[in-house]
Amino acid sequence: MQNVPSGFPATLEVDYPDRELDRLTTVFRLFTVIPIAVILALLTRGTVHAGAANHVVGSGGIVFLATVLMLLFRQKYPRWWFDWNLALTRFSTRVAVYLALLRDEYPSADDEQAVHIQIPYPDAKQELNRWLPLVKWFLAIPHYVVLWFLSIAAFLCVIIAWFAILFTGRYPRSLFDFVVGVFRWWLRVAAYAFLLSTDRYPPFSTGT
Repeated sequence: MQNVPSGFPATLEVDYPDRELDRLTTVFRLFTVIPIAVILALLTRGTVHAGAANHVVGSGGIVFLATVLMLLFRQKYPRWWFDWNLALTRFSTRVAVYLALLRDEYPSADDEQAVHIQIPYPDAKQELNRWLPLVKWFLAIPHYVVLWFLSIAAFLCVIIAWFAILFTGRYPRSLFDFVVGVFRWWLRVAAYAFLLSTDRYPPFSTGT
């Protein structure tokens, strides 16, 4: 995929581990991820029970429906709702990065570690159209279709990387960049359609 001009208001960078990765935790990654995955699931479940909508692209528990209504009727995005959505997105992405073998540090519930996500807080009155939140999820359908195929390709890349790490201790850089690029694309779509932090349509690109 070609690179696009920088400036989209949702960025993701993962530091490449330019060292030998832990082969033991790589072998058992599906098991070592369980404790933090359970915590994430419980956090998400508790949020849903408290009334927030489930995030349909994998970072469940974001405040979605309430944000749609607040933007529609008040043209306001409460800062603490945004901060919660951003923190949960960062946490769930760290877990996904660990599961995809991109890093072998155990995911932190609060520290940034090697996964860098930036999404600016929007000025709802000046930057966001009050009606678009009703249809953004629908307008993003072309992205879902493309990302479905790219996610399958990324899954295959992770399998190949698993063997590469076992034999060489390294995650092939080309595979690493592709998998991170797919995560980056998902993040941009999520920022547009579900986090509702921007009205800028996501680019069809895995680039920065």
